[in-house]
Amino acid sequence: MATLWKNHKYLILRRFTQISLLVLYFGANAWGWNILMGNLSSSIVFGVIPLSDPYAALQMFAAGAVLSIDLLIGIGIITIFYLLVGGRAFCSWVCPINMITDFSSYLRSVLAIDRSQKRQPSSRNIRYWVLILSLIISFLMGVTAFEFISPISMVHRGIIFGLGFGWAAMLIIFLFDLFVLKDGWCGHICPLGGFYSLVGKFSLIRVQHNANNCTACMECKTVCPEKQVLFMIDKESLPVLSGECTNCARCIEVCNHDALGFHIRKLGKNNKTGENNENNE
Repeated sequence: MATLWKNHKYLILRRFTQISLLVLYFGANAWGWNILMGNLSSSIVFGVIPLSDPYAALQMFAAGAVLSIDLLIGIGIITIFYLLVGGRAFCSWVCPINMITDFSSYLRSVLAIDRSQKRQPSSRNIRYWVLILSLIISFLMGVTAFEFISPISMVHRGIIFGLGFGWAAMLIIFLFDLFVLKDGWCGHICPLGGFYSLVGKFSLIRVQHNANNCTACMECKTVCPEKQVLFMIDKESLPVLSGECTNCARCIEVCNHDALGFHIRKLGKNNKTGENNENNE
């Protein structure tokens, strides 16, 4: 048990967080709990504290909606939270789709699908184009464009209120990531991940690389879903400053030489950005 915790403590904590949130949301709908009510787009804690998805609110604003005070407060709380812990921490610690895509990635490794496939011509910048397109469509059609088709919302609401089309969304993403493109949804297409990566550029909690301890085994880059952010491995002692890092801590777990760990970002220093042009990895 101690070895399991040592080697997979961040994975255990991520799954505990994701499942606990789903249980709280489900409990609010099924048994009337008032701890956490609503969904990932709009929630309320203990019937008092509003929480709102900034990206969903941005679509509402683009569609011409007037944002209420409660909604603005909820946006502020969520934005400040992810500015502190890392924007894409949402992707690896909260989003239920992450459990599906992680399982797909695991199967790709077990079945050696990566080695049997040709490299797919794809860009991680697709998510930013989808983000921009969703706002344009929201503006032109007066609707929250991505929310209507979001598999995240389908799966999350499906688990809480009854799956319905949630099953189809789960299956499509699972098969797409398994057979078509590794980390395809989260790493290339999802506009919500793209939005939070923009927020994550300014977050305080970062993965720090210590080149003195690094043996260049590259295990960290093997397991990282956004391996382009680890460009400094075997080169320099730098923090990962790219907003595309999900703060999932996979790299920390597999490093047996303490070359990687969480640190608080040092503000005011002229650090390198932690971004590069390896968008096709």
